[in-house]
Amino acid sequence: METKILTTKSSADYELLDSGDGEKLERYGKYVLRRPDPQALWKKLLPENDWKNADAYFYNESDKKGWKKSVSMPNEWQISFDDLRFNIKPTAFKHTGVFPEQESNWKWIKEKVKNARRQVKILNLFGYTGGATLAGLSAGAEVTHIDSSKSAITWAKENASLSGLSGMPVRWLVDDARKFVMREIKRGNKYDGIIMDPPSFGRGGKGEIWKIEDDFLKLIEECSKILSDSPVLFLINGYASGYSATAYYNALESILKKYNGNFEVGELTIEEFKSHRLLPCGIFARWSR
Repeated sequence: METKILTTKSSADYELLDSGDGEKLERYGKYVLRRPDPQALWKKLLPENDWKNADAYFYNESDKKGWKKSVSMPNEWQISFDDLRFNIKPTAFKHTGVFPEQESNWKWIKEKVKNARRQVKILNLFGYTGGATLAGLSAGAEVTHIDSSKSAITWAKENASLSGLSGMPVRWLVDDARKFVMREIKRGNKYDGIIMDPPSFGRGGKGEIWKIEDDFLKLIEECSKILSDSPVLFLINGYASGYSATAYYNALESILKKYNGNFEVGELTIEEFKSHRLLPCGIFARWSR
């Protein structure tokens, strides 16, 4: 097992300008957003005026929360990470619709799919707005994208269209992750790659309850039954679940050790533009061969 710190650096359309005191200041395209981040336990480096001049900031008060935007800022706009394009829409849950820290994983997915030199079938569970799906499609994979939110699926389709990937082999399905995998077991369908980004708690489209402490290991065991005889990749991302990357590795190792591939675990981070300080944004465990 190799431990890594994967880092997203500044690019033409994205920068982490500063962080600290429980907040982060980011540029998405030409718009600067200020929002909470509990990982930023240190002091800010930029002057307060830089923070006050953000085009939008997220407030979370006792009785209400949301975004306060400048008059000139649109409700949505587009940015790129390499060849992938995303529609940015600040949401009521402080998200923007893209997780920049995943850039390293998107590049990894592309590399593994291209290196397979054959048609690769990928299942993306809890797919949200489709970053991992777009990465797989752009490298030539066939992808099944699962999310319990119809609006997230619609958003992911928009991103695919913006990225010029609408004509690629992809299924967009509004479904509960575990129920879908269990049906795939019965149908005998197999996948060469599985990607998942399980929340700590969630609800399926029909009210199904997801609790990571109850359902995660069951899902991993069920996914092992739909892996092909020659799998290419398996990726698990984690955010606020309270678990460590090593815990995810242990779960993966139990089902993938027989394939003699390479395991990697670690943190996902974003580098501040000027200070090069790293903001931790999540964990990952992944396997490939």
